[in-house]
Amino acid sequence: MSTETLLATTGVKSDGVIRRTAATAANCLAGGSQIFEELPTAKIVSVSRPDTTDFSPLLLSYALELQYKQFKWTLQKKASQVLYLHFALKKRLIIEELHEKQEHVREWLHSLGIFDMQGSVVQDDEEPDDGALPLHYTEDSVKNRNVPSRAALSIIRPTIGRSETVVDRGRAAMKGYLNLFLGNLDIVNSKEVCKFLEVSRLSFAREYGSKMKEGYVTVKHLREVPGSDGGRCCLPSQCLGCFGNSWAKVWAVLKPGFLALLEDPFNGKLLDIMVFDSLGFQGTKDSSEQPRLAEPVKERNPLRFGFNVTSGDRTVRFRTTSCRKVKEWVKAVDEAGSYNPHRFDSFAPPRGLTSDGSQAQWFVDGHTAFEAIAFAIQNATSEIFITGWWLCPELYLKRPFQDHPSLRLDALLETKAKQGVKIYILMYKEVQIALKINSMYSKKRLQNIHKNVKVLRYPDHLSTGIYLWSHHDKIVIVDYQVCFIGGLDLCFGRYDTAEHKIGDCPPHIWPGKDYYNPRESEPNSWEETMKDELDRRKYPRMPWHEVHCALWGPPCRDVARHFVQRWNHSKRNKAPNEQTIPLLMPHHHMVLPHYLGTREIDIISTAKPEEDPNKPVVLSRQDSFSSTSPPQDIPLLLPQETDADFTTKGDIKFERGSRQALDGRDEFPGETSEESDRDETVNEWWWQIGKQSDCKCQIIRSVSQWSAGTNQPEDSIHQAYCSLIQNAEHFIYIENQFFISGLEKDDTILNRVSEALYRRILKAHEEKKCFRVVIVIPLLPGFQGGIDEFGAATVRALMHWQYRSISRDRTSILYYLSALLGPKTQDYISFYGLRSYGRLFEDGPIATSQIYVHSKLLIVDDRIAVIGSSNINDRSLLGSRDSEIGVVIEDKEFVESSMNGVKWMAGKFSYSLRCSLWSEHLGLQPGEVKMIEDPITDATYQDLWMATAKRNTGIYDKVFSCIPNENIRSKASLRHNVALCKDKLGHTTIDLGIAPEKLKPCGSNSWEMLKETRGHLVCFPLHFMCNEEDLRPGFVETEFYTAPQVFH
Repeated sequence: MSTETLLATTGVKSDGVIRRTAATAANCLAGGSQIFEELPTAKIVSVSRPDTTDFSPLLLSYALELQYKQFKWTLQKKASQVLYLHFALKKRLIIEELHEKQEHVREWLHSLGIFDMQGSVVQDDEEPDDGALPLHYTEDSVKNRNVPSRAALSIIRPTIGRSETVVDRGRAAMKGYLNLFLGNLDIVNSKEVCKFLEVSRLSFAREYGSKMKEGYVTVKHLREVPGSDGGRCCLPSQCLGCFGNSWAKVWAVLKPGFLALLEDPFNGKLLDIMVFDSLGFQGTKDSSEQPRLAEPVKERNPLRFGFNVTSGDRTVRFRTTSCRKVKEWVKAVDEAGSYNPHRFDSFAPPRGLTSDGSQAQWFVDGHTAFEAIAFAIQNATSEIFITGWWLCPELYLKRPFQDHPSLRLDALLETKAKQGVKIYILMYKEVQIALKINSMYSKKRLQNIHKNVKVLRYPDHLSTGIYLWSHHDKIVIVDYQVCFIGGLDLCFGRYDTAEHKIGDCPPHIWPGKDYYNPRESEPNSWEETMKDELDRRKYPRMPWHEVHCALWGPPCRDVARHFVQRWNHSKRNKAPNEQTIPLLMPHHHMVLPHYLGTREIDIISTAKPEEDPNKPVVLSRQDSFSSTSPPQDIPLLLPQETDADFTTKGDIKFERGSRQALDGRDEFPGETSEESDRDETVNEWWWQIGKQSDCKCQIIRSVSQWSAGTNQPEDSIHQAYCSLIQNAEHFIYIENQFFISGLEKDDTILNRVSEALYRRILKAHEEKKCFRVVIVIPLLPGFQGGIDEFGAATVRALMHWQYRSISRDRTSILYYLSALLGPKTQDYISFYGLRSYGRLFEDGPIATSQIYVHSKLLIVDDRIAVIGSSNINDRSLLGSRDSEIGVVIEDKEFVESSMNGVKWMAGKFSYSLRCSLWSEHLGLQPGEVKMIEDPITDATYQDLWMATAKRNTGIYDKVFSCIPNENIRSKASLRHNVALCKDKLGHTTIDLGIAPEKLKPCGSNSWEMLKETRGHLVCFPLHFMCNEEDLRPGFVETEFYTAPQVFH
C-alpha cells in the first residue's frame, strides 16, 4: 500500500488564508485556547474507487493517516465530503460578509438615532451534520476568509483516461487541497476543518487517552433543563423517552473504555458518559459468543440509521446520518470496549506483573492508618474520593485530639476544598429504624463545608427497593496516586493503638462519642458529637482492631474506577436532576490495559528532556468545576492518563522511624540486616506499619446492579478467597468480623469459604502433611444488648449463624472435621478472639472488654495477602448484596523463612504483616520476632500461640468470669452468673467486665494476676450457650419478621 506525506509546511499559503475568528475562542474553554497548537502532519495511505466503469473522482475514497503530537488517527473520506467541506467554508464566508455589512448599516442607523435593526442575518440552524454553533466574528474576520475554489475544482473536475490516472490525479488534487488546512494554524483551527478532521477539545488531551472515533450523533435520552444564564442544559434521563420524543444532536467522543457526549466539539462540556462494563462478557469462552457493546438497530423509517450502545444495565440509542456511519460506530465502540477475562472474574486485571509502579503498604489499627490518610489528604492537589459505611465529620485523624484541631476530618477537608481540591464523598444511606449512624447529619455537615465538596447518599430505599443491603466498602483516594482500602471507616470508635486501652478519663485520646462501646449503648443522636454517650467512670470503651492498606500505581486507579462507577450509578438513580452533583469519569489509565488487552494505544510517549523525571506528577483537570462556576455549569469529569513513569509517583510514603529492636538490634520481618542497619531511631509503633513494597496486586470486589449498575453480580472476592485457600501449601491465617459460611450441600448459607477450608484440610490429612488454619474473630457481635435481654435479638441471631458455621449442627466445619479426624482437628484449624484490660481511670475499677476484630484479612503461606472490607458471610461475598472492595497482594520480594522447619521463601509484605499481627496478639517484643518466624511448627503453633491463648483465657475467666466463656452453656447459667456478679460488685458491664480488687475466696490480687497475661489473644468459646438449640429471634421480637439473609 503506497503512502504519501502531505506537503504540510508553514510556508504553504493561499490567496485567502482563513483566520481564526472569535467564534473559535468563544466556544473553547480556558479563555480562548484552540484545539491545534501546532500543525498536524498527515499522509494519504491509499486511494480507492468503487468497482464501476465510472471514473469520476467524486467516487474516490481516501484513507488518511494523521498525527498531532503523540496522537495518531485515521480517517476515511470521500471526495464528496471534501466538496461539502468547501461549500461549508464558502457558506460561512458569505454569512460573515453579510454580518460585517450589517454592522456597518447598524452603525449608520445608530448615527441617525435608530438604535436597532430587525431581521438580522442569522446562521442556519439546520445545517446538515453541523454543530449549529452560534456565529461570532470580528471586524476584520472576513478579509482573509476566502478559500480558492480552484483547489476544490481540481478534485471534482472530470478526468478522461485509465482508472489508474483517475486515482493518481485524485491523490494529487486531494493533497493540494488538504495542504490549505494542514499548512496553516488559522485554517486548521476553523470549525469546519476541525469537524472534517473529527477532532474536539478532548481529542488531544493526553490525560483522556488515545484519539479514537468522534462525530455528531443524535440521542433521545437527554432532557433539556433551563440553565442559570437563561440558556439550556441537557441532563441524562433515567427513563428513555419519558420526556418526549425530541432527539438532541451531540458530539460523541469515543475513548478507550468509555464514550462521552459533549454539547459540541469546542467547549468540552459533558452531557453524559458511558463507561464500558466488562461484566457483560463474563462466562463466555468463545469470543463469537461474547455480547457486543454496540449493535445496529433496524429503524422503521428506512431513512433513519441507528445503533445501541450497552454499558452495564444501561442501553442508549444513537442515530447518525448513514448506514456506513452506523457500521463505523459499531466497530469502533466494540474495539474501544474490547475485553479480556481477568482472574477471579474480577473487573480489574492483575497489576505489577511488570515494573508498572504497583506498590502496597499495610497498617495495623487505626492509629497509623488515620495518620497516613491525614498526611495524604494534606498533600492533595487535585481530587479526593471518599466512601464508607459510616463517616463522621468530627473524627480526629491524629491524637491527642487537643493537639491537632486542624486534623479533624471536616477541618482538613475544608482546608483542601478552599485550596481548590475537588472532594467527592459517597455515603451509605442507612435504614434508620435498623441503624443509628445518622448519615443525613453527616451529609449536611460535609456539604456545608465548601462548594467544592460534593456529597451523595445511596441507596434511596423507596425508589430502589433496597432495604436489606448496604454499601460496605471503605475507600479514600487522593489525586489518583494513592488509595486506602481495608476495614477502617472514617468514623467514631475506630481509632486505636496496639495497646488497645479500655479507658480514657479524663478525655485525652477519644473525645465525646468517640469513646465508643456498641455493646453498651448506641447513641440516639450524633449531633452533639463532643458530648459523652457513656459514663467513662463506669464503662470501658470497646477496643478496635483493624488492618488497612495503601496502594499506589495501577491498583490505585482500579479502585478509583470502582468509585467512579458507584458514584455515577448513585448520581443517576438518586440525583439525576441535581446539577450541582456532577457525573465523574474514570481516568484513561483506569481502563488500560483492562479493556484493550495487549493492544497498544496510539499515544506516543514524548518525554521532555527538560522535565525532572523524579518530579511527582500532579494531575489536573482544566474542565473540572471551580469555585467561580455556577452550580449548573459544573461539568462532567473526564478520564485521564499520564505517560509518566508511575514508579515515581509513590511520593507519599508513611514509613516511620526504625524497626530496630528495643532490646538489641534485630531485623524487622521481611528486612535484611543491612536494611535494619540503615534505620536511625527506634520506632515506637514498629509493629503497626509496613514498608512500601513492590507487589503484584489485583483489585477484587462485590457489586451488582443495585450497588454499581453492573449487568450481573461480581463476586470476585468470594472466588479469590476460595481459590487461594484451595491452593494454599502450608498455612492460612484469617482475621474477620464474621465467620458465617456453608459447606457444599448447605442451601441456606451460599458462600463456600468453609467448603474450601474443609477440602484443603482433608487433602493435607490424606497426604499426611502439616497444614494449619488460624482464625481470629470477635468474641461477640458488636451490637447493643445483653445476650439474654429482650432487645438483643440481633446479637443472638448473629451468634446462631456463626456457631452454625463453626461448631454446631451438621452444617459446621468442625462437626464434619471432628467426625473424620477426631481430636486431631485442632492440629489443623482453631478459632480465637482478642481481649484487653485496664483501669477506667487512675485508681478506678479494673475492667475488661473484648477487642473487636473488624479486620478483613487472609494471609496464605506468608506470600499472599487479601485485605479489604469484605466479611466472611453471604452479605459480603455473593456480590448481589453488600458492596465490597479488596485487593489480592502477592509478594515480589522474598525473605528466607521456614515452614515446619523446612526452608521457605516468605514474601516480605505478607510475612511482615503476619509477624506484626502475631507480635501484637502475643505481646512479643521486637527482639522476639524470630519465635514466630515459622507459623506452623509445633513450637510456634502449639507451644506459643495456643498456649498463650489458653493461659490468657484462664486468667480472664478467673478474674472476671466475663462473657462469653466456656462455662456458660445455657440461659439459666448465664442468668445465674449475671446475678452473682451484680450481687458481689453492685455494678458491672453488660458482658460482666468489672473485676473486684481481691478475688474470693483465695484473696489474690486481680491486677497482679492480669499482669500475667501476655498480649491479647484468647480462645474463642466454642461451647458458649451450646445447650441452647436455637438462638434466632422469637416471634415476639421484631427481628423475627426480618428476612434471615440480613443476619448472614
